[in-house]
Amino acid sequence: MDHDSSTLGHAARVRSHQRRTAAVHWIRRMHGWIGLWGAVLGLLFGFSGIWLNHRNVLKLPQAQERTRAQLALPEPAPETPEAMSRWLQEALRMSGPPNSTRVEPAKPVAWADKNDREAPALTQPAHWVFNFGGPNEMVQAEYWQGNRSVGVATTHNGFVATLTNMHKGGGMPLPWILLVDTLAGSLIFLSVSGVALWMLTHRRRRVGLAVFGASLVAVLALALSAL
Repeated sequence: MDHDSSTLGHAARVRSHQRRTAAVHWIRRMHGWIGLWGAVLGLLFGFSGIWLNHRNVLKLPQAQERTRAQLALPEPAPETPEAMSRWLQEALRMSGPPNSTRVEPAKPVAWADKNDREAPALTQPAHWVFNFGGPNEMVQAEYWQGNRSVGVATTHNGFVATLTNMHKGGGMPLPWILLVDTLAGSLIFLSVSGVALWMLTHRRRRVGLAVFGASLVAVLALALSAL
């Protein structure tokens, strides 16, 4: 019985070791491939993040050029935000629809005297804002419903400003946002898999847990101090 129990225990330890080895190999392989996928974007976000974090000290030139103009509306003027976006895309010769649209409905003005019941009700007209372009050139069209023209602000960005917009997602289309989401998911996986590899391949687990715990406490302390 003792011999059989010893044999069964040894076999269980061997199977456990094999499963552990297989898990380590899989995590290492996925860690490498996912790290390779996000390497280029990681460099981009790393360099632009350093500049953003120290922009007041580094003082790199943004090299931005801004122009403003008024674009006359046709007769009759587009009546809906959807119709306006289609007209603006054609009038501004944009290759695609707006990256984002903000529609603010008409509402009472904040400065109206609510105690004067005899005063006529003042209403702020609907406000539509359309953002076109990409990180190197951004075009914002602003329309107050009832006007006969649309205000158009165009911003031409230099290299540093372009990197900054790519980092922050300013003026970026949906495919770029989804691509950055994959990078964010990759960072989450790399963090989790890195901790898992440490726990599976190092015997000094308490040291690793202590380092991880200290890092977590430092991040939480900095986050709470900013509230």
